[in-house]
Amino acid sequence: MVRTLQKTNDFREITFGRRSVKLYDPEVKISREEMTEILAGATRAPSSVNMQPWRFVVIESKEGKEKLAELARFNKTQVLTSSAVIAVFVDMNNAAYMDEIFGKAVELGYMPQEVKDMQLQAVKPYYANLSVADLRDVNFIDAGLVSMQLMLVARAFGYDTNPIGGYEKEQIAEAFDLDKERYLPIMLISIGKAAKEGHPSYRLPVETVTTWK
Repeated sequence: MVRTLQKTNDFREITFGRRSVKLYDPEVKISREEMTEILAGATRAPSSVNMQPWRFVVIESKEGKEKLAELARFNKTQVLTSSAVIAVFVDMNNAAYMDEIFGKAVELGYMPQEVKDMQLQAVKPYYANLSVADLRDVNFIDAGLVSMQLMLVARAFGYDTNPIGGYEKEQIAEAFDLDKERYLPIMLISIGKAAKEGHPSYRLPVETVTTWK
């Protein structure tokens, strides 16, 4: 069935109420329209020079989830019971979208033409000269930001999530018809409605993790 759950704008509830959920109600499905809204909210995350390197594969079909379950053998329950699993990748050729990103910013009135020209004059050679390792580092940071934002947006829509790092990273791109040299995996994020609530977990106090200068 397709069911829209209770949304919330209570940011404290979104952040402090979020749990990593391992078991979902398999009867709850997320419509393509609602998933698009969730992803649109996630992509409001910041990125270096607004280059938006993140790419998503939404795995929602029975066949797709069965294929993924074989690549995530220790996380099969999340994969098979969730409404969908969102595989987050980075596009190592994201600079190909530079002209579109800056051009649209001018067209929409977000940026004057002269600022676009100045920015591109600086950014194009910067990206052209980045080593693969440095580009990977920049893109991975940005993908981490979009992944966390995705989980918070999902929570605001009334859904639960679980970030998954345990899967066959060397195989997943090609398994879903992507060029594995261009698209590098970041994580899987299962999404759906919890059939069993996630456990609360201890967080180190701010005093332990923060230094004041």
